[in-house]
Amino acid sequence: MTKVRALVLERQHELTLRDIDLPLETGPGEVKIRIHTVGVCGSDVHYYTHGKIGPFVVNAPMVLGHEAAGTVVEIGAGVTHLNVGDRVCMEPGIPDPNSKASRLGLYNIDPAVTFWATPPIHGVLTPEVVHPANYTFKLPDNVSFAEGAMVEPFAVGMQAASKAKITPGDTAVVLGAGPIGTMVAIAALAGGCARAIVADLAQPKLDISAQYQGVIPVNIRETNLVEEVGRLTDGWGADVVFECSGSPKAWETIMALPRPGGVIVVVGLPVNPIGFDVSTASTKEIRIETVFRYAHQYERSIALLASGRVDLKPLISETFKFEESIQAFDRAVEARPSDVKLQIVME
Repeated sequence: MTKVRALVLERQHELTLRDIDLPLETGPGEVKIRIHTVGVCGSDVHYYTHGKIGPFVVNAPMVLGHEAAGTVVEIGAGVTHLNVGDRVCMEPGIPDPNSKASRLGLYNIDPAVTFWATPPIHGVLTPEVVHPANYTFKLPDNVSFAEGAMVEPFAVGMQAASKAKITPGDTAVVLGAGPIGTMVAIAALAGGCARAIVADLAQPKLDISAQYQGVIPVNIRETNLVEEVGRLTDGWGADVVFECSGSPKAWETIMALPRPGGVIVVVGLPVNPIGFDVSTASTKEIRIETVFRYAHQYERSIALLASGRVDLKPLISETFKFEESIQAFDRAVEARPSDVKLQIVME
């Protein structure tokens, strides 16, 4: 163990920048990474404000942060695809490679997975971390550290788009224009959708989403979404509906949005169980898909960034220094409508 400086969630509502003992010995198959940029994720903020997410409870001090990019500074035995000096981003969830889920290729739903900044696993808001090389991905020269740190949330969008089985020319509806909803819309458009109707209550968030070609913003304070989707699709409905808000209210009318034989991809997670209109889902033969994080999406996400087809830079609202980490989290707690992604630069 090595004593290093980190942003530590001591308990609910209490963050400190202090020294903490973390494992930093580079073993076989691992690399040591000097962290450059870390994104502030909603789950990190939720642990700060609530002290838990479902069954994951902060019972001991925990380092926050899981959206990260940096530079390889040390290579463990047996690592051949990475070198010291490589700029990289890291997939934060590590499964048991021998589990049944992993052997099926569904490693993200392995019950034994360990995930940065998910109790009791420490995150990466600290100068250096050690990580398995197989979950560490080299960044092309034209992809910045800031973009590299955006790969993690974008991978969620990519997972959702993959689950939708998009056909070129499809119309998508995205419920929620937060960071994940906007990235889902971007991924859906990159995956072949001709347009993405993005719905939200907050006009500033919709304005950010509307910067992307193919996005049609709908402020549901002013416009009936079901009627608008019907108008835009000549009464047929959307091919794909992505539920990214996590709001139980979204499910009251969601079955009216997809076309017959369409699909609903569930990305947002309501806090409590919700009512579900089985009859309409059945009579329209709506396919329901769910998303938990992502699997096999990092290389695809990086390739899209490198190609120039996807630009996530407009989603970075503000950057803070490491010593300003607590201010960054307090800013995130404010949930300003104009904020999409806040990032912390370690160097």
